[in-house]
Amino acid sequence: MTTKLLICDDSNMARKQVARSLPDGWDVELSFAANGLECIEAIKAGKGDVLLLDLNMPDMDGYQVLETILAEDLPTLTIVISGDIQPEAHQRVTRLGALDFIQKPVNKDILTKVLSSYGVFSREVTTTEPAPAVKVAPIKLPVAEFDSQGALLSSQFDVSTVESTPLTAEPEMTLSAEMRDCYQEIANIAMGRAGDLLARLLNVFVVLPIPNVNFIEVSELRMALKDIENHESTSGICQGFISAGISGEALLILNDSSFKDVASLMNYQYDADMGTELELLMDLANVLIGACLKGIAEQLDIQFSQGHPEVLGQHRKISDLIANNANKWKRTLAIEISYGIENYPIKCDLLLLFTEKSMKTLNNKLAYLID
Repeated sequence: MTTKLLICDDSNMARKQVARSLPDGWDVELSFAANGLECIEAIKAGKGDVLLLDLNMPDMDGYQVLETILAEDLPTLTIVISGDIQPEAHQRVTRLGALDFIQKPVNKDILTKVLSSYGVFSREVTTTEPAPAVKVAPIKLPVAEFDSQGALLSSQFDVSTVESTPLTAEPEMTLSAEMRDCYQEIANIAMGRAGDLLARLLNVFVVLPIPNVNFIEVSELRMALKDIENHESTSGICQGFISAGISGEALLILNDSSFKDVASLMNYQYDADMGTELELLMDLANVLIGACLKGIAEQLDIQFSQGHPEVLGQHRKISDLIANNANKWKRTLAIEISYGIENYPIKCDLLLLFTEKSMKTLNNKLAYLID
């Protein structure tokens, strides 16, 4: 009997990864939803006997989807697949009726085991068709050629340059919608791991955003941050990182009004004159920057070396902190993650700024995750 399976995730890359991870030989009629609203409509249309659901989505997130399924008694069995791996997230989705919780990036063996444990999939059930109902095209790996000095000569991977340029000229880098989605999903998983460590450190529930990914001039970055700072003073830490062909800087920025609450949660005796704020910044930077870079490195099969953290400034506007360091960057791949703490007015921004040259290596790494 064919199972109507619905995969709901705002990332196209994540939807493809989940589809590739389905059990071999499972007879399914597969549908996709890019957000919670589409998901509910698909379930009501009879397309979701089984639902594989992401949590962190725009318009209607996974929690709201589960609440709607409960409130309207919609006929579906839900398994959550998310980068938000906080224990509290697992408990909340279970209370809202989800059968189980699987961590991103999804592992085929784990997904098969979970589906089998709830009787959703059985290895004994086979179809009469010679081929499985779901066919996913194999990943096409990029093929690159290098000269004797190790310089890149050609590549089948398109980085969306406007026109071909002479080998002596640097091609202009751009960020396609497909690649933006890919970077965003990588950041989403890394963000979830860092958020989990922060939640355990502070014994709170960390509210995770949708990462904001842009390839922009540094002046544009300063303007974007100026729009969100709300005239509140901030303090920040900067830490450089490097890998083969990749370099950049991570910035951790905390609103000054958050220091007392963070100190209380971390059991610090707060005294601004005794350097408590700087100590808190350093501790948060170690947790968030380290975990986020580790999450990215594991997904891309690379290793980062991190420099010593430096103080960007204290009690300044975000745009001023960036302006003081603008000479270090020109165009940058900027990943912005704004962490929040449930029930506390704490605002903490993590910025990962990759150099323009890094995008060549990053794009080649990400090509292995795209069809």
